[in-house]
Amino acid sequence: MSTSSQDSHGPRIDWAGFETHAPEVIKALRALGQAVDEGGLDKSLTELLKVRASQLNGCAFCLQFHLNLARKLGVPAPKLDLAATWREAGSVYTARERAALQWTEALTLMADRPIADAAYGELQAQFSEKEIALLTTSIGAINAWNRIAGSLQFTPPIPKAVA
Repeated sequence: MSTSSQDSHGPRIDWAGFETHAPEVIKALRALGQAVDEGGLDKSLTELLKVRASQLNGCAFCLQFHLNLARKLGVPAPKLDLAATWREAGSVYTARERAALQWTEALTLMADRPIADAAYGELQAQFSEKEIALLTTSIGAINAWNRIAGSLQFTPPIPKAVA
């Protein structure tokens, strides 16, 4: 009897186990995130991008974690609800958010397709070089987290009021 890759019997390593076995990894990834935050990017924007990357990567833990943070930051519900279909969402997203979401998708999916010059051009029209460096780093960091939490199937942090 074969087992589908979609079968899930709980986490392969739970969050607590990962914290125990790889605290230096957590510390390094958190420091990377903190460096982006201290660089001055709007935290609401970076949380939106983390939601989108986590959707693309199929990481339930990171998706729920960053939805929780985005809600605490006051990111409007329509922006979170429509993140997977942002291109069709019309005026829900600003030009700046659309450029950043496009960049998020380009970086997250770059193994499947080259990053178009047009995507970078739209990013340049909305962000400074410093902001582009910070956005790119933030997207790289969430992709690393997605590969850790997604592959090890960490249990999503469902808020108590919802569960």
